[in-house]
Amino acid sequence: MDKNKVALTPPMGWNSWDCYGASVTEEQLIGNAEYMAKYLKRYGWEYIVCDIQWYEPKAKSTEYNHFYPLEMDEYSRLIPAVNRFPSSRNGAGFKPIADYIHSLGLKFGIHIMRGVPRQAVHAGTPIKGTNVTARDIAHSYSICPWNTDMYGVNPDAEGAQEYYNSLFELYAAWGVDFVKVDDICNTEFSPSNPYSAKREIEMIRRAIDNCGRPMVLSLSPGPAVIEEAEHLSKHANMWRISKDVWDNWEQIYEMFEKCNQWSPYVREGCWPDCDMLPLGRICINTPGYDQNARYCRLTKDEQITMMTLWCIFRSPLMIGGELRDNDEWTFNLLTNHEVLGLLKHSYGARQIMRTGDTIVWTSNGIDGSKYVAFFNISFAFTNPSISLSRLGLRGTYKVRNLWKHEDTGVVSDYVSANVNPHGAVLYKLTKID
Repeated sequence: MDKNKVALTPPMGWNSWDCYGASVTEEQLIGNAEYMAKYLKRYGWEYIVCDIQWYEPKAKSTEYNHFYPLEMDEYSRLIPAVNRFPSSRNGAGFKPIADYIHSLGLKFGIHIMRGVPRQAVHAGTPIKGTNVTARDIAHSYSICPWNTDMYGVNPDAEGAQEYYNSLFELYAAWGVDFVKVDDICNTEFSPSNPYSAKREIEMIRRAIDNCGRPMVLSLSPGPAVIEEAEHLSKHANMWRISKDVWDNWEQIYEMFEKCNQWSPYVREGCWPDCDMLPLGRICINTPGYDQNARYCRLTKDEQITMMTLWCIFRSPLMIGGELRDNDEWTFNLLTNHEVLGLLKHSYGARQIMRTGDTIVWTSNGIDGSKYVAFFNISFAFTNPSISLSRLGLRGTYKVRNLWKHEDTGVVSDYVSANVNPHGAVLYKLTKID
């Protein structure tokens, strides 16, 4: 199976983390899936992803319960908590939810943590298809510092690959299309041993290839290790290039340099990931970040900047807000077919200019057009311009403003824009002679 054929364009969907943290329920998954099918599917949105702790009955927010009992089958594999996902009773797992989401014309994804459950290790429960137990395959000193659920897997241990094979065999039986694997590609907690889970990534890749079902493999959290870009490209479809991104300008600003650094590695089936879009109503059940639910705190211009950068860079797009609470602004932001066309049908994106107040990106449309994005990173209005020759263009071009859905004129020497503070203007240039 060629993993690059699984995600020909950047995956687009919804993830439960930004609004429900670790506590998402079946009703919330289904409700957001129904909204997506009715209102967003036509624009290319298709994945519904259940984030972390779906196997913990007592999960309640983004604040993890340390060493709480998890629901697990006889082969050391975590399964959905029945009190939160009632359709998973009697060993059904996520199959009923996945089947329903598929019936809507959408795809279903789950989040998992790297490794084997600690409670399986301490109980010595079996690994399917082997004579070993979870205790035999665990790396007892390979642990996640922010979540107590798992030990890492020792790739040299007998039964280690079989454990991951059994996981993805189960996920394939459930009908899973997308797996986000956490605690696996960053250096934040292991600066002296960067990318230490490299061989676990390889085991997961083999397990997906062995399971018989195409699945998108997404790796988190970031920042990913740029020196391992080729390894990431070989084994994963998506990998986080940042920490968790929330609704503050500082993180959006920092993303420009990360995208500039990673832009050479964007290609079919290989998508450096800027993280979720914290748009709409978020933090509904996340007291670790805020005491109350809120709508995105980014200004409207900052939200346009985020969407423009994510799209021209060709990051995967995962909406973080509760879809059923979308206001008109958020809905329009997520359904601009001209901007989303840039995400789906462009190539060769790169930063071509950066000054104290302006950043300019360009990319190529598969129809022969040229995209140009002007970003204002200052607190004052700007009027930047760039010559067509610097864009590699000669001749006369029609200019279309994609956010406003309007043609703005014809140019033959340079193109310019009036850009709001922290805002962006996105043009499509089409040759007319």
